[in-house]
Amino acid sequence: MNKKDLGLLGLIVVVGAIVAIINPRFLLPINIANTANLVGMFGLSALGQAIVILTGGIELSVGSMIALIGVLFVDFVANQNIPWPLAVVLMLVLAVVAGLIHGLLITRLKLQPFIVTLCGLLIYRGVARFYTQDATAGFGFGQSFPTLEFITAGKSFGVPNSFIALMIAAAIVWVVIHRSVFGRYLYAVGKNEEAARFSGIKTDQVIIAAYVICQILTILSAIYFAMYTRSISPSSQGNFYELYAIAAAVLGGFSLLGGEGSVIGAILGVVLLQELQNLVNLLGIPSSLNFSVMGGVILIGVIIDRQWGVYRERRRTRDIARANAPTQAPAEQEGARGA
Repeated sequence: MNKKDLGLLGLIVVVGAIVAIINPRFLLPINIANTANLVGMFGLSALGQAIVILTGGIELSVGSMIALIGVLFVDFVANQNIPWPLAVVLMLVLAVVAGLIHGLLITRLKLQPFIVTLCGLLIYRGVARFYTQDATAGFGFGQSFPTLEFITAGKSFGVPNSFIALMIAAAIVWVVIHRSVFGRYLYAVGKNEEAARFSGIKTDQVIIAAYVICQILTILSAIYFAMYTRSISPSSQGNFYELYAIAAAVLGGFSLLGGEGSVIGAILGVVLLQELQNLVNLLGIPSSLNFSVMGGVILIGVIIDRQWGVYRERRRTRDIARANAPTQAPAEQEGARGA
C-alpha cells in the first residue's frame, strides 16, 4: 500500500464511523452484505476502466455495454434456451470484438478515445433499445437457473459471490499490472506513449489489449448486474455507470493523464463510493442527489490528484536542487579564492 491508498483507507474508516454513529443500521450484517455485493458488481467494471485510464485513455461506453449485455444475456438464457455457460462465452466474445474495435480505431485511425467510446456509448444503448423494441427484458414466471443464480447472486460463507469474484479479478489484475512485463508496458505507455514506442514497446498492441481487458471485465459486471436485477430496461440499465468506474479509479489514485495508479487504490475507490451511496440512503438524502454527490466526488478527486502531482513535482525539484548544492559550493569557493 502506498501513501495514497493508506489515506483513502483512513477516509473510508472515518466516513464509516461517522455514518455508523449517525445511523447504527450501517453496521447491520444485511447492510454490509448488500454493500459488498454492490462493491463487487461495480468493482469489476472499475478495474477495467482503471486499466484503460492507466494508458491515458478512457472508456465511456461501460454503462451502455452493461445494458446491451444485460438484455442479450437474459434473452439468450430465458427465451432462446441457450445454455448459460455458452451464453457467457458468447458475451465474452462480444467483449473481445468491442474492445478490438475501440482499440483499433484509437491506434490505427488515431481517433481520440473520448470520441470513440462516446460513440460506443450511443451505439450500444441504441442497439439494446432496438433489440427489445424498448421493452423490458426479464425472466419468465417460475424460471430458475440454480447454478447461475448461486454464482452471480448467491453467497459463500456469508460473503456475496460478486464480491468474491471481484477479489479474484483484482488479484489477477494486480499480478498483471504490478508483477508482469505487460504491466510495465501499460505504465510506460501512459507516462509517455512516444517514448515507449521509441524504446521498442509495441504501444498499439498494449492499448488494444487494455481496451479488450476493460470490455471483458465490463461484460462480467454486466452479467452480475443482469442476474441481480433480473429485469433489464434497455433505456435505463447501467445509466452513468461509467462515471462510477471513472470516479472509483480517480479516487484510487489513477491519474487521468495516465501512467499512475494501483489496483488496491481502485478497489478502495469503489468501496468509498458505495459507502457514500449508503450514506445517502441511510441519512434519508433524496436519491435524486446521487449524481450530484458523484459529480462532487469526481471533482474533488481530480483536484486532489492534480494538487498532489504539483506538490510531488515541487518536492522533486527541491530535492534535486539540494542534492546539487554541495557540489556547487566548493567550485564557487575556488572561484572566489582565485579572484
